[in-house]
Amino acid sequence: MPRFGSVCALAPCLLLAACAGAPTRTPGPPRSPDAVAVGTVQGREAASAWVGREATVEGRITASLRGADGAPGWLLQDAGDGEEATSDAIWITGPAAASLALGHAVRVHGRVYEAPHGRGSSLTALDAQRSEALPARAGKALGRLMPVAVAQPPQWSRLEGMRVRIAAPLTLAERDRKRGRLLVSFDGPLWQPTERAEPGSEAARAIAADNARRRLSLSGGEAALGATAFVARSGSRLDSVEGVVVPGEDGYVLQPDAAPTLHAAPRPAPPQVAGDLRIAAFNLENLFNGDGRGGGFPTLRGARTPAEYQAQLDKLVATIHALNPDVAALMELENDGYGPESTLAALVSALDRADAVVGGAQDWRFAAPCKQPCAQSQRGPGDNPIRVGLIYRSQRVAAQGVAAVLQQDPFGPLARVPMAQAFQALGPGGARGPAFVVAANHFKSKGCGKAEGADRDQGDGASCWNASRVDAARRLDAWLRRDPTTSGSAMNLIVGDLNAHAQEAPLRTLYAAGWRDAFAVAGVQAPYSYVYRGELGRLDHALLSPALAPRLRGAAEWHVNADEPEEAGYRDGGGGPWRSSDHDPLLLGFDLQAH
Repeated sequence: MPRFGSVCALAPCLLLAACAGAPTRTPGPPRSPDAVAVGTVQGREAASAWVGREATVEGRITASLRGADGAPGWLLQDAGDGEEATSDAIWITGPAAASLALGHAVRVHGRVYEAPHGRGSSLTALDAQRSEALPARAGKALGRLMPVAVAQPPQWSRLEGMRVRIAAPLTLAERDRKRGRLLVSFDGPLWQPTERAEPGSEAARAIAADNARRRLSLSGGEAALGATAFVARSGSRLDSVEGVVVPGEDGYVLQPDAAPTLHAAPRPAPPQVAGDLRIAAFNLENLFNGDGRGGGFPTLRGARTPAEYQAQLDKLVATIHALNPDVAALMELENDGYGPESTLAALVSALDRADAVVGGAQDWRFAAPCKQPCAQSQRGPGDNPIRVGLIYRSQRVAAQGVAAVLQQDPFGPLARVPMAQAFQALGPGGARGPAFVVAANHFKSKGCGKAEGADRDQGDGASCWNASRVDAARRLDAWLRRDPTTSGSAMNLIVGDLNAHAQEAPLRTLYAAGWRDAFAVAGVQAPYSYVYRGELGRLDHALLSPALAPRLRGAAEWHVNADEPEEAGYRDGGGGPWRSSDHDPLLLGFDLQAH
């Protein structure tokens, strides 16, 4: 039997429940008197009791599985022995393997051993010394063997090398065109454990184990899986999946015989929220405009050519235009000042041009931590290559004073410097509503480069720099309580990419301080804005002060990006707003006009 550090080892209780409903295998045609059932060779233990002994097996070659040295290897499945706890397939290696081919019905003799495979794992294998074709009658009988029907996640080690049919819909979680694989899941989408449970908790571990139990990779590239599957949105459904279970380095893989039936998930329309004022937040995924005069490409983080920049800008404008916000908080914007050649000014101008096409007001403006027009040397907030920004419609809201910024550790060297701007909604006749404050944020990412001490990965699911993000949350809360915009308003909104999922310590710190999750207040079920390794979660958040929460009328995310394949992005020529970023934008509706 294989010894894998596999997904199956993570949740034995769940696996027992899953296997309880496994289909019963019926033994196939009889084998020769001196042939041993493969299931007998495999056995129930971690290592086969037949190791070091000679064995003869009979079966059909179901799939190629080369050794680590590239030597020929094959998976052979026999007629079965009716035992559900053992696999009816075995790895054939050695001298006689070179003469085998897919579909051959053969009799193979050799020595049983545990063959190294993957990361510290092994598979029961037969070092084949000789092989011969089975008589036509026996080969024909083996060809009629039915695949094992799988309706729920089984213990894959019991099916390795065998032909199976997935008798349940699978959900597309992620595409990997480079490796020719699709990550799919049983029983709906996979969720980031710390989106739904506290890091390190028993509940988070249970979610991670359940994800591992439900996760499966399909392999074979476009030839086996179909080209459309690699450009379908996450959340699409796959039916009629049939093939051979092959052990891989990072878990079990199913190699389909034919492309599954794909039911592509539709692209969603822009969201609508109630209220008389709309606030959006959007990570732009590195919007850089070079030198602002058509040169300066490739940029540090964004477009590599002027054409790519224009395509990226068009996509972002289409996204923001469709959301139709009155105020928008932006992240991953090039930190190149506030002059007419800055990326921020270029974005605002592009939004005005888009409005002009449809007869709009052309009244986009941007907030700045300086009295406009700012000095040519003015940068920031902060000196990071990327920054946050705030833009607004000047006929719908009025900005009060200049924006406030918080430039102290961990903001600047780690997290991007937050920016807060006070606004008032403009109603009929120019009547002004009460002041409210929008604070745009972008906390330190989870990447582990240069992380030391408490910022190292603690193994609880929160990844690296968690301590710094908690510090940022505390300091942000304290700063906003001091009224940095001098607006006198208690109606504050924290919004942006906090690089933490909803139940991680930075968010829990803010919840404990009285901030309320806008999506929870609005009663939105299962929100997500980012997909990482096939798991859904939120890095992008909107938190309401107690005074602002009663004004909320709706909250939504537009899943315009996270579910889309990279091919829909600007670098591959994708059109429309789709995959304008790797994050989904969020949109909030409030009642904030004067009444």
